[in-house]
Amino acid sequence: MPDAYERWLVPSVFRPFAAELARRAAELTPDRILELGAGTGVLTRELVAAMPSATVTATDLNDAMVDLGRGLAPSAHWRPADAMDLPFGNSEFDLVVCQFGVMFFPDKRAAFAEARRVLAPGGVLLFNTWAALDEHDFQAALVAGLETVFRDDPPTFMVSLPHGYADVDVVLGDLRASGFDSVDVESVTIEGTATSAEDLARGYCTGTPLRAGIESRGDLEATTAIVARAMEARLGSGPVSGRMIAHVFQARRAE
Repeated sequence: MPDAYERWLVPSVFRPFAAELARRAAELTPDRILELGAGTGVLTRELVAAMPSATVTATDLNDAMVDLGRGLAPSAHWRPADAMDLPFGNSEFDLVVCQFGVMFFPDKRAAFAEARRVLAPGGVLLFNTWAALDEHDFQAALVAGLETVFRDDPPTFMVSLPHGYADVDVVLGDLRASGFDSVDVESVTIEGTATSAEDLARGYCTGTPLRAGIESRGDLEATTAIVARAMEARLGSGPVSGRMIAHVFQARRAE
């Protein structure tokens, strides 16, 4: 999964937002950065490039992601960590940052409280979440393709997790309940590009947890091929582009 994710999804879907989030991070001029849910390190690489003098500690719950990320971003400090129970002391970091990871935290308020605990006074929690599914052309096409294969029981992963935390008011409520009083939010739209709809289908179907939902229902390779054709019918043949919208949150710990 990590290899497929890195090959087919990172360039088209995740790197553009990583560059945008790293730019925001650099404007805060932090010296000590903690990244949660770092995955293969797409944001980690952008953080290191944007702030070469800062210390970047990258964490993920998945050991395979940590191992791959360590090879791709060796200048960061990598370690497995649970965002809801961080293995760090109080006030150790100036910035805690996370790209499209908070949606996967089972207890988001606990994770936000942990981020606040490890932040120094005046430190910032910076993260993004996907907006609603219909505001992401690639992922909406993917879900529509899956529904053509599994009409009675399509996998719900994309709707329930990546796009399951799209309500800005809910996120703001969780942040405030976790002790953050000063919170800013902005919606960001990026036009994504990919070499083909087939590459996107391969990335999503084989490089994300959606894979388990497909394999429990049918043949992975055959399903991926059908989904690819359905996505091509919607997005076009050859190189494709699509609108992607995310919400960016910046929460500051009080001085």
